[in-house]
Amino acid sequence: MTALLPEGFRDRLPPFADSAAALEARVLEAARLHGYERVDPPLAEFADGLEMRLKAGGLHDAVRFVDPVSQRTLAIRPDITAQVARIAATRMGHHPRPVRLSYAGSVLKLRASQLAPARETRQIGCELIGLDSVAAAQELVAVAVDMIAAADVTGASIDFTLPDLVSTLAAGPLPVAPEQIATLRDRLDAKDAGAVAALAPAYLPLIEAAGPFDQAMDRLRAFDTTGALASRLDGLARIAAALDGRVALTLDPTERHGFEYQSWLGFSLFADGSAREVGRGGTYTVVHENGAEEAATGFSLFADALVERVATVDRRRLFLPFGTPATEGAQMRAQGWVTVAALEAGDTPEAQVCTHLWVAGEPRAL
Repeated sequence: MTALLPEGFRDRLPPFADSAAALEARVLEAARLHGYERVDPPLAEFADGLEMRLKAGGLHDAVRFVDPVSQRTLAIRPDITAQVARIAATRMGHHPRPVRLSYAGSVLKLRASQLAPARETRQIGCELIGLDSVAAAQELVAVAVDMIAAADVTGASIDFTLPDLVSTLAAGPLPVAPEQIATLRDRLDAKDAGAVAALAPAYLPLIEAAGPFDQAMDRLRAFDTTGALASRLDGLARIAAALDGRVALTLDPTERHGFEYQSWLGFSLFADGSAREVGRGGTYTVVHENGAEEAATGFSLFADALVERVATVDRRRLFLPFGTPATEGAQMRAQGWVTVAALEAGDTPEAQVCTHLWVAGEPRAL
């Protein structure tokens, strides 16, 4: 029983842990080349600080506990975005805007779902603090595409959404009682035409305005007779055009799952054969200590979903028989080989899971 792990946790063993680390390094390098510098926030913080950092974000599914030192409630991060927002608003508050930051680390959720049973996962991402403009979104979406390309993901696609769509319409051309807005959002997200018809029949066309990007945009523009969505749709069209066909595009304007704190834009990243997203992002608002608000744009990649797609693991290992001079091993490592030296005469390349054997000054495949 002592070898069992709690539900939702797992060990990653060789060679898969090495493969995951190499993939993460490649993905972060793609972000660095776009000017995103890495930060590394702590695993836990004061819960009240995390909860207030993202406007409308809250602190969902966080494991909380009382710090024996401060006697205050701490939270183990369920998401790193709020921590990066805190760093940008405080420690880097003096930095010229926008500030570009990247990160990678483990996150822990209090609960998991049947479709995604892991409670501890790895998160990789980028945040651009200080702007949520179309230009900022264009850059972030392009960076996300480069990062998943660095992870050797094939068949990538992006599904766009407009998280504040219902709020915008309800406050303007298509009024809805405030107490019904949340229910309407939920029913639109679920594509429940009957419930939408009962609540606000004018919103029914939004259910049909989902699918391939160009088709969905045409339907949304036809629906937007008052022009209330014109600026959003124009911006979305510019973001899509900047991708220049690098990935497939879809649009689901009323998708809300996973976009609780995003503002005018949200997007999910998928890959061929993915049962779930490999990443998610959008625009949002950072709240400063004095209550001031700051626009931001960012995304997170789900490292575990990316690692699961790695078809092969490079495990080329060169066995150095007992007594091999250390200089010969150093020479081969300088050439990129992984060497495993025998520490006793009876050791074998098979026992050390090696693919090659050092014989007469050269590696030979087994």
